[in-house]
Amino acid sequence: MAPSATVEPKSRPGPVRSALERLITSGEIEADPLQRRLADRLDALDRRLSAEIGASKKSALGWLFGQKREAERVKGLYVFGDVGRGKTMLMDMFFRQSSVAAKRRVHFHAFMGEVHERIGEHRRAHKKGEAKGDDPIPPVAEAIAAESRLLCFDEFTVTDIADAMILSRLFKALFARGLVLVATSNVAPDDLYPNGLNRPLFLPFVAVLKQHAEIFELAGEEDYRLAFLGEEDIYVETSDSGADGRIDAAWERLLDGARETTASLSVKGRTIPVPRAGNGAARFSFDDLMKRPLGAQDYLALARRFHTVVVEDVPVMAEAERNEAKRFITLVDALYDCGRRLVVSAEAPANEIYRARNGTEAFEFDRTVSRLFEMRSKDYLEKAASAEARDD
Repeated sequence: MAPSATVEPKSRPGPVRSALERLITSGEIEADPLQRRLADRLDALDRRLSAEIGASKKSALGWLFGQKREAERVKGLYVFGDVGRGKTMLMDMFFRQSSVAAKRRVHFHAFMGEVHERIGEHRRAHKKGEAKGDDPIPPVAEAIAAESRLLCFDEFTVTDIADAMILSRLFKALFARGLVLVATSNVAPDDLYPNGLNRPLFLPFVAVLKQHAEIFELAGEEDYRLAFLGEEDIYVETSDSGADGRIDAAWERLLDGARETTASLSVKGRTIPVPRAGNGAARFSFDDLMKRPLGAQDYLALARRFHTVVVEDVPVMAEAERNEAKRFITLVDALYDCGRRLVVSAEAPANEIYRARNGTEAFEFDRTVSRLFEMRSKDYLEKAASAEARDD
């Protein structure tokens, strides 16, 4: 799918394009014509948002901001392409410089977790007679739209039937209230939720998405994240006779003289034990984290609590271990999105851990492999260390 042609008036480069050009000039990335086009598209979107917000403030009827006719509403942007093409980098540049005050960048899994919590809260309040209306979607959409004018999602993907069934109604209501969505994904809108249960009920969301967001394919040949070479040995293959010693040595450096102890996390009333912890780091076996019924909210809680997570003895997985593979994918996503460090000992190289060729997990694991490579790069580790220092 080729990027849709939207003609913008020529002007000096906007903030996203300027930031991209600085990276090119410094030699940090190679020049990519499609990345430049996407940067210009993001700058154009921010100009439209800024102009609309400015006009609404000047107008005596500014409160009608969310009631514009369909043709007058600002459309968002849905960017898709293979892993490592620079989608997240450009969206983050856009988010940082956007003139919109009420904006939010959030992991899709975390956002949907919050949505389900809000729906549950409304239903409980309605049951007690404390809320009007038995349909929770309108008030939930109203609350979200009141908090954010611009919503940015990284790695938009739909695998959960509970999410799939509410997305169409939720986002139709959000868009009607003026929310603008910018999202990145590995797949085109028509390929979301492939082979999902009751997929025909999900398809109206695709139509709503296309109506309210322009679609841009960021194609290319090079995975920019895989171009980084890790400078620290934080991915250890267990075939190495010294693997255990190297993981232990890494753990000792993480502890930095602190006492090792046990810990626990409380997530929605459930307790997740942390068998080994110290100095802001946590250490688990693969079975501790992947063979228990844990989900995105659990792994996000883990990422928020610990700056570094050690996972030992990751085995080679096949289709029979698709549940474990899905949890591993979700763990890596959570740690990556929070900028945390991951130390791994595994039975095989990252690109050989999951060997199934069918199913959603096989497709999503390509992203996991790319992220595992980036998470051992010097640049990523330095950013993680800086974030850790700010947390302290």
